Amino acid sequence: MPVYNRDSKLSDVILYDPSVIQVVNRFGIFLGVGDSTIRSICEEYGIDEPLFLSIVNTYLNRNYFPEGIAGRVNLRGLLDYLEKTDYYYSRILLPNVERHFTLLISKSVASEEPSNLQLLQRFFMEVKSELLDVIDNDLRNWFPALRGEGDKTIRNKGSEVGRKPYDNYVLEEKISDLINFFVIHLRGKYDHNLCVAVVSALVTLEKDIQQNNRIRDRILKPLCQE
Repeated sequence: MPVYNRDSKLSDVILYDPSVIQVVNRFGIFLGVGDSTIRSICEEYGIDEPLFLSIVNTYLNRNYFPEGIAGRVNLRGLLDYLEKTDYYYSRILLPNVERHFTLLISKSVASEEPSNLQLLQRFFMEVKSELLDVIDNDLRNWFPALRGEGDKTIRNKGSEVGRKPYDNYVLEEKISDLINFFVIHLRGKYDHNLCVAVVSALVTLEKDIQQNNRIRDRILKPLCQE
């Protein structure tokens, strides 16, 4: 797994793993980057280069541990990135999964073998509700507190600020369980293409949450502790 630096071409990063497109989009960068290096792109868009490199490398590489975070990375810039990530989940990914789920169930065929799609949909709605609760806590409590704008009683609870925003791993497990249930236990007659669309959307959600939890754990947590 490559580790990118300021002289790496951003196009090489994107072509290596297109899932990073959503990451660069959160910085206001969109496709059509030409042969620009990360250094030139950051200069052009006014982006904190150490923050960008730390996020991209952590997102793509599970074995990457950024060093000297407290002295190099701006907390406010990181919180802006994570806030955009939360909005991406609540406004795009979750509605996309729900839309495909609803269409899949509406197109399912009644048969002697009952479908368990409604059960899977209920499970998804539980996961959605939990994720939205985490997002609401981020946006209403933790992010304002870490910016120095929120409740001082939250800001002063150093141990909680260092722990609370990262407790999303149960959600990873639940989304994984939902995907496994589709793969192993799905019954009944259903539209196969729509089923693939639901599973693909869930896989996208699961992967992005896993990778952004790495960012929270390896970049946000050390900054909070500092």
